[in-house]
Amino acid sequence: MFEQDSIDPSEMGASARFAAARAGGDVRTLERDRTVVVPLRPGTAPTPSLPIIAEPELLPVLPALAPLLPGGGLRPGTAVSVTGDTGLLLALGAGTFTEQTGDTAWAAAVGLPEIGLAAAAGYGYDLRRLLLADHPGPHWPDVVAALAGAVGLILLRPTGPVAPALAARLTAVLRRSRCALLVAGPWPGAVQRLSIRTGRWFGLGDGHGQLTGRQVEAVAEGRGTATRPRTAHLWLPDAKGTARPLTPTETPLTRPALEAV
Repeated sequence: MFEQDSIDPSEMGASARFAAARAGGDVRTLERDRTVVVPLRPGTAPTPSLPIIAEPELLPVLPALAPLLPGGGLRPGTAVSVTGDTGLLLALGAGTFTEQTGDTAWAAAVGLPEIGLAAAAGYGYDLRRLLLADHPGPHWPDVVAALAGAVGLILLRPTGPVAPALAARLTAVLRRSRCALLVAGPWPGAVQRLSIRTGRWFGLGDGHGQLTGRQVEAVAEGRGTATRPRTAHLWLPDAKGTARPLTPTETPLTRPALEAV
């Protein structure tokens, strides 16, 4: 296992690590009961390098979420913790597939079988370039270490509490690979902690109707230069299934109407 130094990313190429993970059954593409299949041959891997964007040190995020992050993006080689809301986690990673990154960026979701592909596509994910490792079990650190050199972004739900020593070792792997990590839940040493403070769904009448969107107040807290909390009011999702800021004519929530779950 990773804790026993069974994987040393510095001694393996990105393609070799990714191929080894697939051969061991830890990584799966969009097969299973999903409706989209990734055309990926066994033993092949996506290009690990990130494209050049306006700020080369940052991975872009959707405009609605940019006010929550220093510099308006995710810094490669760091971990961000998202607590209590899978939708926020999913939306935060959607910027990987914007026009800024072209068609070469890849992402992976580890330990998140509940992610809906329709929701991911609505936020902007290119499902052809999203890898899934739904049930890594106790070997999730090995899977993350193997994928870090092959994709630019990893979404992760660990199977339990993460020891600070393990988090530090995986963060070192992320720094060497220039891969960003979004964690569902606490993560020791996370540079940012995001959550939903208040939220309200719209579209239901008197016990009937169809949900058309959710308005939320998201908050981000960090460390170092990012210690001051940042907030943003946005639709997550809106009627079209994406995340967008509130327009000037839309009134932000002023009190909890329906707690986000």
